Amino acid sequence: MAHPAQLLAALILLVSLYIGLDPFHHSTIHDFPNFVAFPVEVPSSDLVPVVKDAENLLTRSEILFRDQLQGPESVTFDYNGKGPYTGVADGRVLVWDGTEWKEFAVTSPNRSELCNYKPNPRSYMPNEHICGRPLGLRFDKNTGDMYIADAYFGLLKVGPEGGLATQLTAEAEGVPTRFANDLDIDSEGNVYFSDSSTIYQRRNFMQLVFSGDPSGRVLKYDPVTKQTTVIARNIQFPNGVTLSKDGSFLVFAEGPVGRLNRHWLKGEKAGTTELFAMLPGHPDNVRTSEAGTFWVAIHCRRHWYSAYISTRPLLRHLIMKLPIPSFYQYITYIGGRLQAMVAEYSPQGELIRVLEDIDGKVVRAVSEVDEHEGKLWMGSVLMNFIAVYDLGSS
Repeated sequence: MAHPAQLLAALILLVSLYIGLDPFHHSTIHDFPNFVAFPVEVPSSDLVPVVKDAENLLTRSEILFRDQLQGPESVTFDYNGKGPYTGVADGRVLVWDGTEWKEFAVTSPNRSELCNYKPNPRSYMPNEHICGRPLGLRFDKNTGDMYIADAYFGLLKVGPEGGLATQLTAEAEGVPTRFANDLDIDSEGNVYFSDSSTIYQRRNFMQLVFSGDPSGRVLKYDPVTKQTTVIARNIQFPNGVTLSKDGSFLVFAEGPVGRLNRHWLKGEKAGTTELFAMLPGHPDNVRTSEAGTFWVAIHCRRHWYSAYISTRPLLRHLIMKLPIPSFYQYITYIGGRLQAMVAEYSPQGELIRVLEDIDGKVVRAVSEVDEHEGKLWMGSVLMNFIAVYDLGSS
């Protein structure tokens, strides 16, 4: 009869072999033999806001269009007030005409039956590079054209009548964009947009999050010269992009670190980048309000587990090799559950207020928050609805 110590040794050996071989390909990085984990800066606790929404105000939000949309990321209105418009998981940009959602634009010329309806937003990810994935949306107030940051097709433009969008650029300084994410347009028609990684595409979102890849960039497209230049580089997952109300600076979100950065466009600091605000969590998109404040969609609050592995890239790499599906790795990383948070910051980078659905009971997750006529319109790549919160109810 085998000794208990021998049985334990055999069990440890079998578990080690299972982890090392990953026979069912469950590891998050199984298909990424060149995966590298980079250290991520974790700010000292005295820099991180601890303000919470004691009333859980986002639970008062109205849920609109449930099951009519899959993964509405950016939510916007044109300068005539028509909308909302939103980009969805199947690669289309849709517009609400008052009675139903209609197709307004597409970003991919290669669409096929692969882009047809699927049961949830994540189901579309394997074919996003074929169908397109429109993320950031903005209208040029001078022309009425819509500009689109598509994760796979780069920066595009479509006229007020919609249709197949025209690609403007998908590279900068000879390096292709791999994950165009968000954008904004200045008064002269220059477009500023984020390229979240030059290595990982959006369908490899989990690997990008866990790697801490610092290849992200913020780019500027000049419509006159047709040239795209890099204005900020070596950024870990740059995401939301928005101009200040006076156009003197650009604010962009840096996800893993959990901060907003300010890049000066005018004045004696022009061309320099500095910290604008440290956030209570990890940001997605950021939008400028009519009052000149900044609304930030925060994907999740900071969590001790993500902070611990952020500064330990070797440990993070080892954990990613475990035969645990990426979704469960991700849920652990964000604290065990989906949650919704938005924060408003002043033009000086001071926190004004935080609104939350801390248990994710109503809103569940927010990718972007856009203030329109006294209401916050919130979309999420993970959800099948748009949430609307009336600021008058605060």
